[in-house]
Amino acid sequence: MRSLCVVTVFLAGPLAAQDVRFADESAALPVEHVYSGGWEHFVGGGVAVFDCNLDQRPDIFVAGGEGTARLFVNRTEGQQGFDFAETGGLPALTGVTGAYPVDINDDGLLDLAVLRVGPNVLLQGRGDCRFEDATRAAGFDAGDRWSTAFSATWEAGQRIPTLAIGNYVDRSDPDGPFEACDVNELHRPDGRAYGTPTLLEPGHCALSMLFSDWTRSGRADLRVSNDRHYYVRGGEEQMWRMERPPVLLGPDDGWKRFSIWGMGIASRDLNGDGRPDLVLTSMADQLTLLTEGETGYVPAPYSIGTFAQRPHIGDDGRPSTGWTATFGDLNNDGRDDLFIAKGNVDQMPSNAINDPNNLLLQRADGTFEERSVEAGVATTERSRGAALADLDLDGRLDLVVVNRRAPMELYRNVTEATGNWIAVQPRQVGVNDFAVGGWIELRRPDGSVVAREITVGGGHVSGVALAEHFGLGAAETVELRMIWPQGEASEWVSVGANHAVEIWRQEEHGLDVRIIRRN
Repeated sequence: MRSLCVVTVFLAGPLAAQDVRFADESAALPVEHVYSGGWEHFVGGGVAVFDCNLDQRPDIFVAGGEGTARLFVNRTEGQQGFDFAETGGLPALTGVTGAYPVDINDDGLLDLAVLRVGPNVLLQGRGDCRFEDATRAAGFDAGDRWSTAFSATWEAGQRIPTLAIGNYVDRSDPDGPFEACDVNELHRPDGRAYGTPTLLEPGHCALSMLFSDWTRSGRADLRVSNDRHYYVRGGEEQMWRMERPPVLLGPDDGWKRFSIWGMGIASRDLNGDGRPDLVLTSMADQLTLLTEGETGYVPAPYSIGTFAQRPHIGDDGRPSTGWTATFGDLNNDGRDDLFIAKGNVDQMPSNAINDPNNLLLQRADGTFEERSVEAGVATTERSRGAALADLDLDGRLDLVVVNRRAPMELYRNVTEATGNWIAVQPRQVGVNDFAVGGWIELRRPDGSVVAREITVGGGHVSGVALAEHFGLGAAETVELRMIWPQGEASEWVSVGANHAVEIWRQEEHGLDVRIIRRN
């Protein structure tokens, strides 16, 4: 096991992480929303955060399980409190496990890929928080499975994205549920629509998947995190190389086989090598994998502080159950922090029942420190989906948490004396207009570079499609460049702090920076 890589940051300060504070704003939602249901909704409970009416304010789509999914439109003005309203622009959908925002038809408006127990749905966004069912028009085979994972990417030469769907237990198998994991699906474009899906077999009960250019080779491959609880034996974590047909990697390809009770995937470059490191949530350790060499991963040392294997409050010593993990710089000190949504599957006696969510703040030496109690977010409901997003546009990331059998939670970041920040939204005209698969590179005043991949997927049936938020610490100016999805690098440009910007692709490696909000 290798030693912990120390990441140099440009904000001078003590070794300890700077405290973060949240105010509970759940009452700002127009209704109490609960992710409900029996066995088929023990998993799921996702949330999608994106701007559905082009007013820059993040809106919230939330799964309902046996209840109805909802869309909460953000009407917040200023930073005195949240204001959300429920819209009538959403088709009535039940059985929803989660959703991911992605522009499927290349019109510059975000759509929703909605996962369900039953036929999945593609909802076309109209730009005013109204959505229409476009499943049939897209030629998309909706299936009738129990879908619990999703990711999307643009493959070379295609105008619409490739969609991967992960499915859980095969409900039609009379010998199930154990050793009855369903197959997964790869929906590749056939022109401007989708053809017959390719089945990715074997399936090992997927609960999260992510297309990522994890080798920085210019091709996004598909990582699948699987639940050992139902595959029992013979299964493992998976990586599919996106060839035609897809190739499941094994030991002969250098793939290191391992099995966990996989739930969610969080991806972020933690060790500064320009490649995505990972946190994989599970019913035990929240496994952190750091990149090593050109193609490998190794487990981070336990001392990194992210394993969060047991409740950090109370006297229940049984293992934790992690679901969605998500990175974000909550105090804008230039170091990414980590939130992990926790909660028992239902009444599983082998695992902790009162299992508090984790808020792990990154210290200056690259290790993480638990601060959820001090921050006010150490709730012990059965949490599932989660998202970090600047809901009131004040430059601080707020928090959304979806719970099973309990109301969803909304928290406003009220941390004082935070550092500077910048929010960056890559855009290009034509195919893949939100530049999924590209990389933002941010160069700090000390010369170090932060690399951030634009992806769709991961989490646990939860997705965010917003400008990428970077904490800057004391820096007042940074440099940006974009590595576009097909590998072309833009020139570096200088950008001031405390701005939200769009960076548009120009000819001859240019970059047009458009300030869309100043703070």
